[in-house]
Amino acid sequence: MANWGAMTYALPPLNALRAFETAARHLSFKLAAHELHVTPAAIGQQVKALEMRLGVQLFERLHRQLVLTTAGQAYLPGISDGFRYIADATAQLNPAGAVPLQLGIHGKFDLGRLDLAAFRGAHAEIGLQILQPAGLAELVEGKIDLLIARGVGRHPGYRCDRLNEGPGTGEFLIAPDGTADCPEIVSFRDWLRVLPG
Repeated sequence: MANWGAMTYALPPLNALRAFETAARHLSFKLAAHELHVTPAAIGQQVKALEMRLGVQLFERLHRQLVLTTAGQAYLPGISDGFRYIADATAQLNPAGAVPLQLGIHGKFDLGRLDLAAFRGAHAEIGLQILQPAGLAELVEGKIDLLIARGVGRHPGYRCDRLNEGPGTGEFLIAPDGTADCPEIVSFRDWLRVLPG
């Protein structure tokens, strides 16, 4: 029987590992930043910090191109497997198999408009959680998956669907371009469309 108390893991920071793994899959800091809802500069800083900690260069940064070094190629499969194991273990904690969906809502929004109990009843496969108040900062930081916000509805890198009619300032459902068409977000977007105005 394993003696779990005796194990000590020497791990680099998980955010840095995640930045490396995502950048390595895309071979792009920009695309990795898009997936993780941070800036390309933040991805670059995390990777650089990881390289300094390991004492190994993981990427060659060529003109407009990112290439894994031999060390990076050797490191990537183990890191990817590690994240896969964590995701699988986490999924097994939820026997219902509900996919978590974090919805942020601006502070003045009336939650009664959403009929959340009916949504949860119709979509048992989605574990909808609410954060209110929330804004674009929480979406950019990855604390939420999508956002109902007031404003003009133009944010590069994000899909913005207007919830009410009329010109000027309105309410929008905002999701990152990279995840805006995932099944859970599509289900919620469709739900909003059938609700009375």
